[in-house]
Amino acid sequence: MVGTDHHRFDRLVDWTDSWLTARTGLGVRCVVQHGASRAPRIAEGFDYLGHAELQQLMSQAQVVVCHGGPSTITESRRHGHRPIVVPRSAALGEHVDDHQQRFSRWIAAKSMIELVDSEAALRAGLDAALSSASGERALVVGPDPGSAAAQRFGELVDKMLADR
Repeated sequence: MVGTDHHRFDRLVDWTDSWLTARTGLGVRCVVQHGASRAPRIAEGFDYLGHAELQQLMSQAQVVVCHGGPSTITESRRHGHRPIVVPRSAALGEHVDDHQQRFSRWIAAKSMIELVDSEAALRAGLDAALSSASGERALVVGPDPGSAAAQRFGELVDKMLADR
């Protein structure tokens, strides 16, 4: 999932297609929500998905790969995933600044995500996630997005970005 930002994130779409091309014949269903980015050539692609559709896909997924957006990461974790996260880069024109880079490093230090910064790391992360023997996930129960805890979290993130 690349989120809904108007900046293109073709890098993640291309890396995903490249990984999937090397796994032809394994019966892997790969769905890419690509937003303003170019549509995938190999994977099943949707520019945008409704909230209910996205929730259903995450509940069925064995692994979730996403950009470094806090909401996307939180939703993924609510479905029991430790998502593989590729944060957008301002230097590559993928966002206005590097808040996703900073947030992703911070949350990775808490072992809540698998942070990857290269195509090779994404490939390794996907292969490891799909080859896990148990396939079990722990449900991660988080605050409802409208709760006081979620609102406080948003305030803390806003302050962190303002203080930089």
